[in-house]
Amino acid sequence: MRTSEGSASMLTNLARFAMARPRAVLVAALLLMIICGGFGATVKSHMVGGGYLTDELEAVQANDFIEDNFPGGNPNLIIMITAEGGVNSPEARAAAQRITADLSDDADVTGVRSYWTTVTERSDLATALRSKDSKRGLIMASLVGTDTEIQNRAAVLSKDLTGDYDGVQVRLGGMAGTFADINHQVEKDLLLAEAIAIPISGLLLVLVFGSLVAAALPLAVGLFAIAATLGILRALTTVMEVSIFALNMTSALGLALAIDYSLFIVSRFREEKERGRDTRAAVLRAVQTAGRTVVFSGLTVALALAALAVFPQPFFKSFAFAGVAVVLAAVAASVLLLPAALVLLGDRVNALDLRKPLRRVFGRGEAKPVRPEDSGWYRLVTWVMRHAAPVAIVTTALLLALGSPFLSAQFGSPDDRVIGDFASSRQVGDALREEFNADMASSAVVVLPEFQGTTADIAAYAVALSKVPDVPAVLSSDGVYVNGTKMAAGIPEMAGPTGTYLSVGTTLPPSSVAGKEQLAALRAVPAPGAVLFGGATALDADTMATVVDRLPVAIALIAVITLILLFLFTGSVVLPLKALLLNLFSVTATFGAMIWIFQDGHLSSVLGFTPTGTIDLFMPILMFCLAFGVSMDYEVFLLSRVREEWLASDRGRDANTRSVAMGVARTGRIFTAAASLMAVVLLAVATSEVAAMKLFGIGLALAVIADATVIRGLLAPALMRLMSTGNWWAPKPLAALHKRIGLEEEPMEEPTAATKFEKAPAVG
Repeated sequence: MRTSEGSASMLTNLARFAMARPRAVLVAALLLMIICGGFGATVKSHMVGGGYLTDELEAVQANDFIEDNFPGGNPNLIIMITAEGGVNSPEARAAAQRITADLSDDADVTGVRSYWTTVTERSDLATALRSKDSKRGLIMASLVGTDTEIQNRAAVLSKDLTGDYDGVQVRLGGMAGTFADINHQVEKDLLLAEAIAIPISGLLLVLVFGSLVAAALPLAVGLFAIAATLGILRALTTVMEVSIFALNMTSALGLALAIDYSLFIVSRFREEKERGRDTRAAVLRAVQTAGRTVVFSGLTVALALAALAVFPQPFFKSFAFAGVAVVLAAVAASVLLLPAALVLLGDRVNALDLRKPLRRVFGRGEAKPVRPEDSGWYRLVTWVMRHAAPVAIVTTALLLALGSPFLSAQFGSPDDRVIGDFASSRQVGDALREEFNADMASSAVVVLPEFQGTTADIAAYAVALSKVPDVPAVLSSDGVYVNGTKMAAGIPEMAGPTGTYLSVGTTLPPSSVAGKEQLAALRAVPAPGAVLFGGATALDADTMATVVDRLPVAIALIAVITLILLFLFTGSVVLPLKALLLNLFSVTATFGAMIWIFQDGHLSSVLGFTPTGTIDLFMPILMFCLAFGVSMDYEVFLLSRVREEWLASDRGRDANTRSVAMGVARTGRIFTAAASLMAVVLLAVATSEVAAMKLFGIGLALAVIADATVIRGLLAPALMRLMSTGNWWAPKPLAALHKRIGLEEEPMEEPTAATKFEKAPAVG
């Protein structure tokens, strides 16, 4: 390559370095794998659940004010005690007193309050902490510390307190309990996902390559990527908050990309061997061609993930930094470890070919090489290009129809319903929503941090707030108000020299449309001073606002980066625009399917999740970046071979059609196999008991499969036929720029006469 030369010579030098000392490279990789795996073994305990909040949010500032001035005023821990004999039975009271005493003695717990204390001290408050059938009562408190410390402490408390004994059932929930349960489940799910993905991927690789040895290479690089991912995530936890969801997602991404990239390089190596090259020449050429595509593809995926850094939430930033590092690790492993392994194996890469004994068993002779022109892919693509216009129209209409449910998307933040009802926090959440007069976990808090007014001012404000529909009660330092009427005396600890706050009960889910409308109505009530709104609904609304504000910037960055990189790769301004359009079609169809499944609840009983009528906005954004990057992965792989054929053609009238058909014929089997392998890894992630992981795994798997079949097999060839030689067009100034800085391959050295033999290369 030219500046291209820089990257090509770098790849060539890396390949030569690995081939010169292959054993040293592989031993060093093994040691690094052991170190990263050992260092990253404890990563889960250093990660945060969710990572959706930032200090700039009004709701977070409201909560911080309460914690600083009224400890326990906005509880994040809820313990539910259930007794068949009722909450006032001796068994329930004894359990409550024991737990309350333990929490009160815990330095990490503040603001302990329970039904069993309020029933004697404040009977007006006891109703809110007792279920409608009087069989369940609540203990509420706040855990203090960093997010990680709170979740770890909640996990310990859940283990110590949760259980069934003496006719009493104890369950721990609230925000702290929810994220503790999610953290634990995500760690378990990762082990299950890897136990499913690795052996199935190995089986598919054997089917693709035939040879056990060739199949083992991508799998070995994938295992290296998993170990590297754990080490990278653990290193990042020392300098920033890293979301627990990054554990499964980046591990899956690293494994899937490492297998994909290895598949590309090993396949090209075997193809070059069949062309007559010796081992070293075949390795070098595989790195210069497929390796170049891998580097470029990895760069595209990494930059798409890097765009997530524009969002302030730790959830996105952890994926931006961890995702980029994991992708680069997968690329580096592919272009360094594989050349070292291949040069040692040589022709033995085809050893242990399972197809040979199977052919003998079934009485079939030796398989003959299939010319690309005789392959099913070639026939499909030539048919598509003969009917390019109708294929393009029908396929586009189908993708848009599949994407249409996205027009009715309703976004919200996840709650305890993301996990199954086996979890303690989910059981508490379900009971609060269904069996109590108000969902205490969803109550709003209204903070007046600099209030200098009178008690009458607070009373008037509380009266007005209590008249908002679906507000069962408003608690203030002046009194407890229901529908504009004062029902009881106030709570003294809700006011102090530095301000005051009110607690507003609600019967509406925080992420629902009705919940958002209620919050708007509460905000519209005139306040006697500067006011901050906190609580679950306010957190949800504030978080959504910050994400939506940054979303156009992230999308624009991804689009611009993609256009520039594809121009440098192809020298065309048409192909990058086409690639951008195709990726948007693929992602749109995927998002429509996700709304239909996860928001509307179709297939919920089959897939085992609880639909909430909303979808987590964080997941579609993350999936967009990943799906866009992975889709570009296959686009680059296809275009690299089409461009090879185009440059080798006579540029005649049918050169474009033949170049596209030959490019797809040579790569169709490989990118279909790569998509299948990636889908296996992603669907293994979808076996998780956490709904967000199901959404991630199923959504990305559908995107990958659609891209490798409908997009690459139908729509891309049809559009390239319609644009004909215009595919390769660029204005003269840009064409001249590409000649200077474009990412061109190094010229191919043909096999020597001594090694050349007449044999058509195998397809793929």
